[in-house]
Amino acid sequence: MASSPPAPARRADAQRNIDAILDAAVESFARRPDTTLAEIAKAAGVGRVTLYGHFASRADLVDAAMTRVLEHGDAALEPLELDGDPAEALERLIATSWQLIHQSRSLLVAAQKELSSARIRDLHAGPAARAERLLARGQSEGVFRSDLPTSWLVATLHNVLHGAGDEINAGRLNPEDAARAVSLTILAAFTAR
Repeated sequence: MASSPPAPARRADAQRNIDAILDAAVESFARRPDTTLAEIAKAAGVGRVTLYGHFASRADLVDAAMTRVLEHGDAALEPLELDGDPAEALERLIATSWQLIHQSRSLLVAAQKELSSARIRDLHAGPAARAERLLARGQSEGVFRSDLPTSWLVATLHNVLHGAGDEINAGRLNPEDAARAVSLTILAAFTAR
């Protein structure tokens, strides 16, 4: 008696398609934020019907791609040594974070067109929490200024990091100089007086 393939095999195929679509989306949006869904489907080796079967809209796909990039970025930041001097730890965090942001800044442009600013903030919650813990420790040790809330310092760091990407896009900042420029700016603004 012949039996049909088990359901888990179909789920594995679906997961492979999802992974292929997300890989293609991340790569495509990193090159060009206005990449079409048809181009992403082609790059993933699936049809548009399959893509829309997993991601009902461009916003859904951008959200999933941002989620994937931020999860991978969070995993890359996990082993980063943030103990010791808070200012030196912040410089290490900025240098590593900048590399991740630089690699995916065009994806952020796509996200800013498709997602609300609240959703983008939610997606950045993990990296923001890591920075907040470090900055709070630096404040308690007297290294960073405590006359401003930690949440404001985190928001400032986030905006300066992403602003560096905007400056690179405008041709006013060399990508090789960005991490140093961000570190100098942030340390000047955050150091306790």
